[in-house]
Amino acid sequence: MQEKINPVKALRGDIEVSADKSISHRSAIFAALAQGESRIKNYLLAEDTLSTCHCIEQLGVKIVQDKNNFIINSPGIEGLIEPAAVLDCGNSGTTMRLMSGLLAGRPFYSVLSGDESLSNRPMRRIVEPLSSMGAHIWGRENNSKPPLAIQGSKLQGGMFNMSVASAQVKSALLLAGLQADNSTVIIEPHRSRDHSERMLQAMGADLSIEDNKITLSPGKPLSVCDWTIPGDISSAAFFLVAATIVPNSELRIRQVGINPTRTGIIQVLMKMGANIKIENSTIIAGEPVADLIIKSAPLKAITVNKEMIPEMIDEIPVLAVAMAVAKGESIVQGANELRVKETDRIKAISTELRKMGVDITELEDGFVVKGNPEGLKSAQVFSYGDHRIAMSLAIAALVADKTTEILSSEAVNISFPEFWCIMERIIA
Repeated sequence: MQEKINPVKALRGDIEVSADKSISHRSAIFAALAQGESRIKNYLLAEDTLSTCHCIEQLGVKIVQDKNNFIINSPGIEGLIEPAAVLDCGNSGTTMRLMSGLLAGRPFYSVLSGDESLSNRPMRRIVEPLSSMGAHIWGRENNSKPPLAIQGSKLQGGMFNMSVASAQVKSALLLAGLQADNSTVIIEPHRSRDHSERMLQAMGADLSIEDNKITLSPGKPLSVCDWTIPGDISSAAFFLVAATIVPNSELRIRQVGINPTRTGIIQVLMKMGANIKIENSTIIAGEPVADLIIKSAPLKAITVNKEMIPEMIDEIPVLAVAMAVAKGESIVQGANELRVKETDRIKAISTELRKMGVDITELEDGFVVKGNPEGLKSAQVFSYGDHRIAMSLAIAALVADKTTEILSSEAVNISFPEFWCIMERIIA
């Protein structure tokens, strides 16, 4: 599939973005841990998050769906059953990594697989720490890549001093730690998104946080909870950048999650000169939520270092678009993790933006962008089957000189199926 995007003169509108992908994944998996009925409002209906639902259903969890509202009825973690078939994670690394943590402590055999892209994603980062807890996990290429075969076993907690802040690895360890015989302690070098910690505490887990240190003691049964999923800041980021770089624009994005471990993109854009206001702040299901109002503004260059990366790892590709039209030279460093996402996002965004006339130099852990406030050139560009690359290029196309064609544009369905419809609505 291909999408043609024309340059526009303004963006206007009052919109809502898709439900938060990270929280949707976790709400389904955590609901499977507690015995009884959990209700989830505004679950993200995207390929990745539905893969998670299909996986837990194969473990004996029942799901009743009414549009984007789910009722999840679970026998509890002790009542989960051995799946009769391979658990298909699709394109979702989050599904595979979190399910690995859950399955590591269950007394049965299971296999996690996925599509071609997921089968080449690195899994050693979870296999090694879970194995050190006593899990038996096998995978391709010396247990480093999917499919993963897991024979659940008795687990031991321990101390995990993480060299790289990763919410997925942390969550996998917490899910395993719930089933361990003793406490699990996780120390992060920098904060990563903390949805798992918030949700487990709400369910009654014995979990404490001190700076970057998380301590989980097993033994307390988890209670069912009802969740309302806010709008995804990672999805909102595309429109934050769009309304900033397209002249004469003004957007309101309603009910967006502004968890402080996720708002790096807002902070960086504002340091660059973006005009972003936060209104109607509230707390929904333990998560801070607000409306974001964005007006177009000229941008200046910025340097993003490794300490800032965990709070905005998914937003780096669209940030590159903002840097491309900012005044001066911008730098992103410490974003090595982008090399092992759905595609090599550093290489992908650098290659495709160069086609659009951007002076961008690829680094091992990021890139250098010499911005041009005059705008970009039209081109035929490729998403590499990566949803965030596809949407980032769509935003870049709004400030190109002519029509830009995006190949493999259907990749947006992985996380944000409504993206193209919202784009049409806001073009004034």
